[in-house]
Amino acid sequence: MSDITTLTAPDVTTTARSGRAVAGVVLALRVLLALFFALASALPKLLALPAATEVFDAIGAGHWFMYLTGLVELAGAVGLLVRRLAGPAAMGLIVFLAFAFVTQLTAMHGENAGTPFVFMVPLAVIAWNRRAGTVGLLARRP
Repeated sequence: MSDITTLTAPDVTTTARSGRAVAGVVLALRVLLALFFALASALPKLLALPAATEVFDAIGAGHWFMYLTGLVELAGAVGLLVRRLAGPAAMGLIVFLAFAFVTQLTAMHGENAGTPFVFMVPLAVIAWNRRAGTVGLLARRP
């Protein structure tokens, strides 16, 4: 009986270490992406910096849409930092980036169209990792 215990104990330890490593990587992704969406993406829009206003002028959507976009990005960034909301926030940002991709293809003539996919991949990792929590949140709805 002790042979079975000694054979399975290292597997349990390895699994626990692996789980902690994955959790650490996902936490790092959440923090880095939250910083990006809050500081590099939302802030220029909310402050109406020239680079942001030029893009939204080129799209023809108006400044109200720039502010709305900045608020959505900021909400997504905050959601990524809240463990319970990280999964839904990541999924919401993926949808948001899919619309950004379409906008870049149509209104911006494909300029930087691949950029949203660079961010969709780590967001998908976060969403997948937090899927149980997301299902739990959705299950609480009446």
